Amino acid sequence: MAENLAREAARRGLVIVSGLAFGIDTQSHWGALDSGKTVAVLGSGLDVIYPRSNRPLARRIAESGAVITEYPLGSQPLGFHFPLRNRIISGLSLAVVVVEATLRSGSLITAKLALEQNRDVMAVPGNATSELSRGANWLIQSGAKLVGRWEDVAAELPEYIKARLVRSEEDLRPSLPVLSPDEAKVRDLLTPDALTTVDGLVDATDYSVSEILSILLGLELKGVILQRPGKKFLRRI
Repeated sequence: MAENLAREAARRGLVIVSGLAFGIDTQSHWGALDSGKTVAVLGSGLDVIYPRSNRPLARRIAESGAVITEYPLGSQPLGFHFPLRNRIISGLSLAVVVVEATLRSGSLITAKLALEQNRDVMAVPGNATSELSRGANWLIQSGAKLVGRWEDVAAELPEYIKARLVRSEEDLRPSLPVLSPDEAKVRDLLTPDALTTVDGLVDATDYSVSEILSILLGLELKGVILQRPGKKFLRRI
């Protein structure tokens, strides 16, 4: 959901701001990079990318967007840095969308800061029994706008921004690609909310590794799937 919202918003010219952390932040950045620009706000120095596994992502972001921080070079990712940097995330933004959060999440800190900065706060509803959704559901219960699609976010933006977003959806919506039977079979094995490995696809089919890689390349070129680090794949929403 985070990746799809970021992709569709960035596709229409909005810049996605997030914190390069594991999970929602990472997916938001990747989604934005698929079609536009994104800004990552660090809780460390520019030479200390945290988490380390997101170093390739940080390099990709810097190519078209920006990686920024208020901390000097060499600053380590200390725990108290992150709540402080959240005010920069909300301050740079027109609105804050919470996709997933516990009741003691840093995302709720960002939401509180956004309200103090007179920014709109929105949230994606989640499973009522999931601890990871309690924070977002609580925000909605408290008056935050419920978000299910990028249009829900756009509707709350200032009029001058909405005017720029009023572009023909036909121009933005590509025609559906024609898939071969093999491509359709592999596509149907992928999901938009979980990463699948090449080995997993080989185990689920009668194709060889080289055949799977060839099919995946075709699907990626047709814009049907997305590749993530480690040769892992997911289907576009």
